[in-house]
Amino acid sequence: MTPPIKDVAADLLARADGRTRFVVAIAGPPGAGKSTFVDELSKALVRQGTLAAIVPMDGFHLDDAVLSDRGLLTRKGAPETFDVRGFLDIVRAIRSAQEEVFVPLFDRSRELAVAAARAVAPEDRIVLLEGNYLLLDQHPWRLLSGLVDCSIMLMPSPDVLEERLMQRWRGLGMPEAEAREKVMENDLPNGSLVRTCSRRADIILS
Repeated sequence: MTPPIKDVAADLLARADGRTRFVVAIAGPPGAGKSTFVDELSKALVRQGTLAAIVPMDGFHLDDAVLSDRGLLTRKGAPETFDVRGFLDIVRAIRSAQEEVFVPLFDRSRELAVAAARAVAPEDRIVLLEGNYLLLDQHPWRLLSGLVDCSIMLMPSPDVLEERLMQRWRGLGMPEAEAREKVMENDLPNGSLVRTCSRRADIILS
């Protein structure tokens, strides 16, 4: 049984005891509910007296123009379509907890990343990294393993993932056939990669 959010927050606080900065990686396939989970987890941490910040991996999407030049536009969301070095640099800066760090956010309605759209303050004791490939055991993603203090994997069933992904693209106005093609040819293969090629997380939730 999946524990309540408040219990997950309490577990993280126990693991972070005595630390001024504690970095948590929350991974999972597309459609796993990572963004909703991380938002609720952040609120639960605040309710338990600890400031928390969220850093989504999606802010490091390569721009569509770059993807188009590389023939990767239809694979947007695959591991090779992210600025992994930029993400690693930001996580290293965040770990120091000495100064404010600005991070980009992804605007799904415009399909682009917005630079310096959120600040991580030195007072944010727990930083929640969120994204598909944070536990991927492939270069260069595996370099994150030395930069995080705890990891969580969200892993709903494939049927649940498929339905959530279809709802996502329908909600953005995508025609049914186009949404089905995107889910089957890109989202679910990416999810399969996460499922089969990720390191084991400290906490696994369904």
